[in-house]
Order: sequence, then structure tokens, then C-alpha cells
Amino acid sequence: MNIRIVLFFLLLISASQLVKAQDIEHYKYIATTNKNTEIILESLDSVISKSFRKDEDVFIDYSLKYIELAKKHDYFESAAKKAINLQGPLTSHGNDPYKAVSIIKGVLAYKYKIKDSFLLGSLYNRKAKAYQSVSLEDAVKNYTLAIDNYAVKDTLLRADNYLFRGQTNSNLGNFIEAGKDFNKAYSLYQSTGRINYMLYSQQGNIAMLSKNGFLEEAYKERLKFISKAIELERPQYLVTAYYNQALDFKQMGKFDKEFESLLNAKNSLKGNENNDLILNIHAKLCEYYLRANDITNAREQYNLLKSIPFKEESELLKSVVFNGAKARYLLKTGEYEASLLAALKKLKNSETLGHSEEVMDSNLLISEIYEKLGNYKDALINKNEYLSKRNSLFSENKLNSLAFYQSRYESEKKEKELFEKTANIERLQGQNDEFKRQSIYLSIAGVLLFGIILLYRAQRQHKTNKLLQERFSQDLLISQEEERKRISNDLHDGLGQRLLVLKNKLIANGDLESQKMVDTTIEEVRTITRDLHPFQLQELGITKAIEYTISEIDENTGLFISSEIDNIDNVFTKEQEVNIYRIVQEALSNVVKHAAAEATKLTVTKAMSSVIIAIRDNGSGFDFPEKYQDTKSLGLKTLLERTKSLNGQMKVQSRKENGTLLEFQFPI
Repeated sequence: MNIRIVLFFLLLISASQLVKAQDIEHYKYIATTNKNTEIILESLDSVISKSFRKDEDVFIDYSLKYIELAKKHDYFESAAKKAINLQGPLTSHGNDPYKAVSIIKGVLAYKYKIKDSFLLGSLYNRKAKAYQSVSLEDAVKNYTLAIDNYAVKDTLLRADNYLFRGQTNSNLGNFIEAGKDFNKAYSLYQSTGRINYMLYSQQGNIAMLSKNGFLEEAYKERLKFISKAIELERPQYLVTAYYNQALDFKQMGKFDKEFESLLNAKNSLKGNENNDLILNIHAKLCEYYLRANDITNAREQYNLLKSIPFKEESELLKSVVFNGAKARYLLKTGEYEASLLAALKKLKNSETLGHSEEVMDSNLLISEIYEKLGNYKDALINKNEYLSKRNSLFSENKLNSLAFYQSRYESEKKEKELFEKTANIERLQGQNDEFKRQSIYLSIAGVLLFGIILLYRAQRQHKTNKLLQERFSQDLLISQEEERKRISNDLHDGLGQRLLVLKNKLIANGDLESQKMVDTTIEEVRTITRDLHPFQLQELGITKAIEYTISEIDENTGLFISSEIDNIDNVFTKEQEVNIYRIVQEALSNVVKHAAAEATKLTVTKAMSSVIIAIRDNGSGFDFPEKYQDTKSLGLKTLLERTKSLNGQMKVQSRKENGTLLEFQFPI
């Protein structure tokens, strides 16, 4: 039996895959045979969507066709969307970042015809990401263009690009600019409450301290960062923090601490699929074991490195890290020729990226390998290259550190000067104001006092009138409710009882037809009675009363109604419950009578300090100010008065042909 079920499902899956394949072939056929541009574009779009993350080659090929056709017929925004989505697959799967750059440039040639700021910003962002693996300077330029082209409202997108530009500037050694970018990103993320991304920016700033030589200060800040990440339960940030601290400990000559931090980073990798981090950690562990002459553990880390997938031709940063560890391992194990090839590859990719520290490290490594090979001339050349770059980098770092210090000093100095100037201005302003006050008080005191009295009396009169009006409205609602209750009782106890007596007599006489008419009349009277005064509110509680009302509407109208109702029994007084019930009843009645809606949803949410009732429909909507000012429209005014009587708030969101949302919030 189990085998049959398995076979059945396998056949079902195979059939599904076959249908999908035929489906794609169908759209491919239309795209190649039809002459209508719009139909061709729709068919190409169908092939692209169906091949996304399933067949990268088809996705790339048909995306390119779509972009060219869309540009040819002036569908530039459609071309832009496809170019944005194409960058990732072209860079990673297609292993062709320059092709991705070329495609995006082709679309940006028509940027003045693209009005959507999101598309323009995203095009430059994707262009920067494509450059990220081949030219960091070009990546920085395009992140800048992305920031310039996103609209002010695109806060998160602009913050992302400040963060990416900061990381790229950091890799280029532009530490001052990187620090500014991280601070800007942090500020924007903070304004939107994005804690995760704020932590990313904070990591960048700590890295700036490290790269400017403030290692002890970076260590203190990183300890705070790690505590914060643990407190906020964000373990994904610990890997980078421990890894960067290991690099700092190595620079400080604290190798035991370096090893401890690398192990902490490795242990924090659980569940982390970031190949960059995994590669870096295992590479540094491999190099650590090689320095310690622990070949066994170094071999284990080297084998792990070889098992991590990446594309050397396009993922240059990973290639630099991998080939550095590979060259050192092969050098240690005596495979000098293979070690030299790996070191030369690291040098080439480091120069392409413009990563000065890695270029310098490559020269030193190549010098050591040539020395082992007995090629002392090339060893000396590379050693001199290393020393020259080290001196240059040292001077550059010294300048960066001075600039960093100067930046902090100037910032603190400006803050101090600004504070002093502000204090002086305020003091002088205060003296001037005092003089003016003394000179004009006597002349305007009488007028001012008279004006204050008039204003006070007017405000008091306005407040009194408003209170009287609200009290009158509330008293009116209470008297209406009492009158409804009296009429309901009279109908139930008077007319209702007489109809029951009449029904019994008709049953006794066997007059079935008249009996049915009386039954219908009794049911109508009961309905009127329930509408006039909700007896179920007293018997079942406010929650069940609302649910009962929803059931009544669902059963007796063509409106599809859904609900999510928290229990709010015993939260309000009986009088308040009646008002809340009437608000729900009136709002739903308006939907049924006026909204021309097909569906509506009612939610009742009990929060810590309030109850929120929301009623949303997909009807015709209305202009609230216009409707509220209409003297014939009493429904909205009644809803507002009942809400005020409960010290609540009423919000209305409605536009013609776009449905309506009524939201009521009542304090507990």
C-alpha cells in the first residue's frame, strides 16, 4: 500500500513538472512566433517568472531578450525592473559582473525617461553590487548615485546604500568617509526603528576604530556590542564581532586571544549560511595553526576551505582569502610551485580590488616563496615592494589616524564652541528681552490684562457650551435607549403575548394557514424587539452579542462577513456595553445599507489599556467631510457622539471606490 502511494505521488510530481515544462515551451513559442510587441513581452515575462531560481540560463537569456525589446519600444521602466532582477544571476550564476554592468548602463542611458525614483536608485545600487567583486572604487561611485537618486521617503533604501558604501570605503582604506557613512546609516536606521541594521552600522564604526589603530577602544566598544547582541537575541552579529576581534588580537600580538576569538566565531556559525564568514574564519584558523606548526589541524581547516563553493573568476574577495590560506599551507608543506601560483592569484585579485593591505601581504608571501625556491632576485624585488607598500600604508594609516583624531577633535571643539556661542546669545538675548519688557510692560499691561480676561471668558463660555452640547447629546442617547427599551418591553409583553394567545386559538381551531401568518408576525415582532433593545447583551454578554449580530447579518444578507473577536466581557459597565454594541450595530448597518460592499471584516482587539474595534469593507466608499456635513446623514454623527461618551477615539479612512475603514479605540 505504501509503495503504491509513493509511486502515485512520484507520478503526480512528474506530471506537474511536465506541465510546467510544456507551459514554458508554450510561452517560448508565442514569444518567437507572434508579431504583437505587447504579447511578446507578456510571453517573455511568463518565461522569466517561471524559470526564476529554477533554470538560471533560461532566466538570463529571456531577461536579456525582454530588456532589448522593451528598450526598443520605449518601455523603459519595464526594462529597468528586469535589469535590476538580472544583476544577481548574471554576477553569481553567469559569472559575468561586467555583463551585468553593461546591461544596467544600457538602461541608464534612458534614465531621463524613467520617472520612478525607486527604479533609478535600484539600478545604481545593482550596478554597485556588480562592481563590488571587480572594482571597489566604481562600487563607491554607484552607491553614491543610488543615494542621490532615491527619494527622501525611501529612508531604508538610502540607509542601506550608506551602509554598503561605508563597508566598501572601509575595504578601500577610506576610513574617514567610511565612518561618516556608518554614522549616517545608523541615524537613518534609528529613525525607522530598525535595530538589526543599527547594529550593522555600529559594527562598521567599531571596525573604523580598529583600522585607525584604536585597538583598545575598539575592544571595549566591541564587548558592549557583543553584550547588546546577546541581550537582543541577535546571534547572527556575534560571528563578525568575534572574527574582527580576532584580527585585532593578532595585530596586538595576543595570539592566544586571537585563537579564542576565532573559536568563538566558529562556534557562533551554527545556522549561519554566509559563505564569506565561513571562508574567512576557516582561513584564519588554518593560518593560525600553520604559525603554531600544527600541520594536522591546519590540514583539517584547509580541507574545509576547499569544500566551500565559490567562483574564483567573479568572487574576487573570497578568492583573495582562499588563495592566501592555500599559498601558506602549500608553502608550509613544501609544495612551493603550487604555493607560488596561489600567491600570485591572490596578488592579482587584490590589485584588481584595490585592497592595499592584501596587496602588501601578497608581496611578502611571494617573497618568502621565491626565497624557498632559491630565486633570491625575485624574492628581493617582492620584499622591496612589500616594504615600500608597508611604509606607504603606514604613512597613509598615520594620516588617517591623524585625520580621525582631528575629525573627533574638531567635532568636539565645534560642539563646545556652539554651546558657548549659544549660551552667550541666550544671555544677551535675555538681557535685551528684559530691557524691552521693562520699557513696554507699563504701556501694554492694561491692554494685555483686558485681552486675557476677554479670552478667558470666551474660552470658558466655549468650553461650557461644548460640555452642555456633549451632555445633551449623551442624555439624548440615554433617553433614546430607555425609550427603545420601553417600546421593546411593550411589544414583547403586550403585542407579543396577544399574538401567542391568538396562535394557540388558531392551533385549537386547526387553522394552519392563519397560524403560519401569525408565526411570521411573531418573528417580525421579535426581530423588532431585538433591534430596539439587545436582550442578548444582558443574557450573553457583549462579546456573544456582537457575534450574534454578525451571524444575523451573515444569515439574512448577501454580505460576506468575517470576524476576529477578543473576549471583552466585564471590561466595561453595562451602559458602556450598550453604547459599544450600538456602535457595532450602526456601523454594520451602514455597510449593509449604503456601502454596496461584497465583503466586510470586523475585529475586536483587547490591548493592555484599550479596546480597538475595526470594521473594514470593500464597498464604494465616501468622502467623509462631505458626508459628515450632510444634514440628512445622522449615522456618522451618532457614531461620533457614542464614541465621545465612552471617552474614545473614532478614525475614518475612506475614498470613493476604495472601501472604508472605521476604527474605534476605547480606553479601559
